Amino acid sequence: MNNPSLELQIQTLPDNPGVYQYYDKEGKILYVGKAKNLKKRVSSYFNKVHDNAKTNVLVRKIVEIKHIVVSSEQDALLLENNLIKKLQPRYNVLLRDDKTYPWICIKKEPFSRIFPTRRMVKDGSEYFGPYTNFKTVNTVFELIKELYPLRTCNYDLTENNIQNHKYKVCLEYHIGNCKGGCEGHETLENYQKQVNAIREILKGNFKESLKEFKVKMQELASEMHFEEAQKIKEKIEVLEQYQSRSTILNPKISNIDVFSIISDESVAYINFLQISYGAIIRSYTLELKKKLEETNEELLELAVVELRERFHLTSKEIILPFALDFGEKIKVTVPQLGDKKQILELSERNAKYYRMDQLKQIQIVDPERHTTRIMAQMQKDLRLSVEPRHIECFDNSNIQGTNPVAACVVFKDGKPSKKDYRHFNIKTVEGPNDFASMEEVVYRRYKRLLDENQPLPQLIIIDGGKGQLSSALKSIDDLGLRGKIAIIGIAKRLEELFYPGDSVPLYLDKKSETLKVIQFLRNEAHRFGITFHRDKRSKSALNSSMEAIPGIGEKTMQTLITHFKSVKRLKLATEKEVSEVIGASKAKKIYDFYHKFDN
Repeated sequence: MNNPSLELQIQTLPDNPGVYQYYDKEGKILYVGKAKNLKKRVSSYFNKVHDNAKTNVLVRKIVEIKHIVVSSEQDALLLENNLIKKLQPRYNVLLRDDKTYPWICIKKEPFSRIFPTRRMVKDGSEYFGPYTNFKTVNTVFELIKELYPLRTCNYDLTENNIQNHKYKVCLEYHIGNCKGGCEGHETLENYQKQVNAIREILKGNFKESLKEFKVKMQELASEMHFEEAQKIKEKIEVLEQYQSRSTILNPKISNIDVFSIISDESVAYINFLQISYGAIIRSYTLELKKKLEETNEELLELAVVELRERFHLTSKEIILPFALDFGEKIKVTVPQLGDKKQILELSERNAKYYRMDQLKQIQIVDPERHTTRIMAQMQKDLRLSVEPRHIECFDNSNIQGTNPVAACVVFKDGKPSKKDYRHFNIKTVEGPNDFASMEEVVYRRYKRLLDENQPLPQLIIIDGGKGQLSSALKSIDDLGLRGKIAIIGIAKRLEELFYPGDSVPLYLDKKSETLKVIQFLRNEAHRFGITFHRDKRSKSALNSSMEAIPGIGEKTMQTLITHFKSVKRLKLATEKEVSEVIGASKAKKIYDFYHKFDN
């Protein structure tokens, strides 16, 4: 691939389902495609020579890649169809006609007909879908017919026509598939009650239908009508097994624009989705650099005006994550649930992934800028006076009070500096006392740094709550470092951050980069400390085991510790393997001791 910009775009694509769009150097749309995994699918275009000459020509023309993230592969298929119809890309040929995916229609009329269709007629009827194939539609339709007897004729069943006996019942009535509403054998109220139940099923809500069928089944069983009760039971089983399909949008949502915002310390990302007759026909993400301390409300208000002018939008309703005033001519909706809430969440997801793509690109192209951004964000989130370029984290390790040790890990510019990691054997504390141990290791660490005139960290993190933090503070005070180094404690259960002198903990957003860096530090300190603790326990166990062997001195013990690492390995070793390390005479004593001990 000769285009480094294109290579960077591919590297930062998400591993999510969605739709990708290829553009040429003039900004014209070339191709729209769907993918279960956007990164893998798009990469496959560029890592080989294709058998199809047309595909090779397409790949050579691609200059820019855009994408829209959705919830499922099925949603990607539907969105691809919408965008191809709207954008008419040159290299898409199969889906450029006027055919569309099938829907299930509930007709707006007395004794509503329910039927599958590919055409949407704007006459007030309800349409559910779209479905990705007719096989799914037929399955759903068969389920509906099995549960509820509905008419299949196209008679105009007005009250006047029924009373004048204009129509006669057909074969469907005689075989039990219809209750004969055309001759008044079924009331309109009862029929529409069934239609309401079907409407809920198509929305994926079976609760009421299941409840009614179960009551009916119990009534029939109590009246000894076991054959009819069995039929109802079979319907219940069919309903429980039915899985509602995924859907992109409710077709009732038309001529609406959706805006969402995701922001950090320096940049805001505003995603815009244009909806027309239940279809997403445009997606765009605007990046705004913050100049002052603008709020999300101020930035989104600015972006909505800018995007409506840029794309010549005339919709009377817009969906936003919070209320803003654009005058009387524009209705602002802040959805709390339902289809509109789902489309707002889809917009927010696309803003989030766009931001992630941009940050990945910066990390690859300009790692220093990426680090500066993270440090600035941490300084703000943790309320520090300076950027925490040098952070140290402490963790204690002891199991049942044995072999107490502590670990100190060091991060510089947000990354581990493993050459600066340090282990501590607890020297002045007897028994399992985490508070006293923390006080000792913090004092020893910073006393040494001061004595050797080494640079001090800007931030110390203590793995523990208020007690651990108070112990560490005693050492900081003894060394006269209070106010010179920021220090906080992190409690494991709820990820609470404690500050000296403040009883109320700070809670960071679970997805924030600051919390992720702190968790990385804490986990690294825990890993480093546990590893050291295990090694120490193993050596201690090996020493105590070998002290009981007559004729084996300290020097021999050290040699065996270095070679075998644990008692288990030494016991499993053959006499020959031991003799290669310490000689035949001592090897025989050790081998005889362990095997006699086992017996």
